[in-house]
Amino acid sequence: MSTELVLIVSDLFIPLRTPEIDVQFRSILVPNKIQHVLCLGNVGNQETFDWLHSLSPDFHVIKGDYDINKNLPEKLSIQIGNFKIGMIHGHQIIPMGDLEILSNVQRELDCDILASGYTHQLSVNIKENKLYINPGSISGALSPLNEDSIPSFVLMVLQGEDATIYSYVLSDKTKKFEVGQMEYFRGSNELKIVKAIGEEEDKKEEKEEKDKENNENEKQDADNKNNEEKNIEEKKEEENNDKNNEEENNVQQELINDNNPSSLNQNEENKEAENKDEKMDE
Repeated sequence: MSTELVLIVSDLFIPLRTPEIDVQFRSILVPNKIQHVLCLGNVGNQETFDWLHSLSPDFHVIKGDYDINKNLPEKLSIQIGNFKIGMIHGHQIIPMGDLEILSNVQRELDCDILASGYTHQLSVNIKENKLYINPGSISGALSPLNEDSIPSFVLMVLQGEDATIYSYVLSDKTKKFEVGQMEYFRGSNELKIVKAIGEEEDKKEEKEEKDKENNENEKQDADNKNNEEKNIEEKKEEENNDKNNEEENNVQQELINDNNPSSLNQNEENKEAENKDEKMDE
C-alpha cells in the first residue's frame, strides 16, 4: 500500500502583503520530500511560484482573486491514491467560508476532500461524511477580513482509505511552530483529534503551574515546621522560666517566713520547751 504525502497551501501574497514565508516553514518544506503540492491561489511573484513548483513535480494550482494569470483554473479535482480531492480558492463562497455553500462545490466536483482558502484561517471540518480543509495562509499574509492571520499550512498523509492531517501553525515566531494531528477514514463522519494545536504548550504551562504550586506548598510546609519548632522552643523556654521563677519565689517565701517575727517567737518558744523537757528528764 503506497503512502502519498500532500502539501496544501494558500494565500501567500508575496511580496504584496508579506515579504516571504517564515524560515521555520521553509526549512521543513524542501524538494524531493513531498509527492504532491496543492496551491489554492494568491501566490504572488514568480519566484514564489517557482519555489512551490520545485517542491514536487506533481504541482497543482488554481486561481485566486488576486492572481493575474488568466490561464489558471478556478476549480480543479485530482485523484491521489483512493482519494478524490477538489480545489477552489474560496472567494466565490458567500458568506465567506460557509460550510453549506462549500458542500455545494463538493457535490459539483464529486470529491472526498474539498480544499479551499481565502479566509486566511486554518480549519478542518466534516460534513456529511466529506472532509473540508482550509490551510490558512502559509505566509501569515494580512487579510481585510481577518486581521489576526497566523502562518499555517496542512500536510496530509494518504494511505489506502486513511487520511492523517497534520496542521502546522506558527503563532509566535520567537518559538517553534506547533503541529496538530487529526485522522479521517474515507466516507466516515468522524474526525479524530490525535493532538490539538497548543496541547504541548498547555501541558508545559500546566506543569510549570503545578511545579510552582508544589514549590509554594513545600515552602509553606517548611515555614510551618520552622514555626512549630520555634513555638516548641519558646514554650520550653517559657516553662523553664516559670519553673525558675517558682523556685525563686519559694526561696524568697522561705526567707520571708524565717525572718517573720511570729516565726521567730515561735522558734524561741519551741526552743524553751525543748530545754524544759531536757531538765525534767535530768
